[in-house]
Amino acid sequence: MCGRYAASRKPEDLVDVFGIEKWEPKETLEPDWNVAPTKEVYAVLDRPLKDAATPRPVRQLRVLKWGLVPSWAKNPEGAARMINARAETVHEKPAFRRAFTARRCLLPADGYYEWVTGAAERELEAEGRRKRPRKQPYFVTPADGTVFAMAGVYEFWRDPTLPPDHPLAWWATCSVITTEAERGPLGVAPAEGPRSLSDIHPRMPLMLTPDRWDAWLDPSRTDPDDLRALLAPPPEGLMRAYPVSTAVSNVRNNGPELLTELEGPEEATLF
Repeated sequence: MCGRYAASRKPEDLVDVFGIEKWEPKETLEPDWNVAPTKEVYAVLDRPLKDAATPRPVRQLRVLKWGLVPSWAKNPEGAARMINARAETVHEKPAFRRAFTARRCLLPADGYYEWVTGAAERELEAEGRRKRPRKQPYFVTPADGTVFAMAGVYEFWRDPTLPPDHPLAWWATCSVITTEAERGPLGVAPAEGPRSLSDIHPRMPLMLTPDRWDAWLDPSRTDPDDLRALLAPPPEGLMRAYPVSTAVSNVRNNGPELLTELEGPEEATLF
């Protein structure tokens, strides 16, 4: 899954990386080292500009709220539960299938956080049973320092309680697509601890490599089978993982120190 990530890159840098044609400086977000559900996040998407003379798709950097609200929802109360969409079922789930075929995006990040649990605890988690509190947080990021581009979908929701011209009448929300965690060795593994992403958690955000960005964002591609081919996991060995302070477990903590690599886990962890 993806329940927390870091996004500290400046919009100017994202413009260069993704070839952004349109972004509004007034929508600039502060660097966020502890992005939690329902926060505003940057998203890269291809969409025609409003009132444009030629309705061609334009690569844009937009601000969305993390936690998708389906267009048919009566209210936004379930947004915090819609932060992730599984790659295996995103094409068929009612909350995501329309967005999957028509509204796809990339969510830029430095990397994501995940909390390691012991083997017995993970078995209980897989069975949907109660488990003990999570333990050591790890930060997972591209080993070469490049941007971590997570596959996502976005949706628009109209608040029926507000007049059409109200600035908050429309919500733009998104979800991160997740996939089965890699079982191969990490590109850079910590001195002690997990040797693969699957040792950390059975799921991970789906990272799209640059060669898939254009195809994923292309709104003219609407065939579900064609799009599902783009959901294949990236090559193994591109990621590194390292232990970070348990301070990241508190959403109120936010700063670059959260990404500081520890020499070893703060708490003993079983593998």
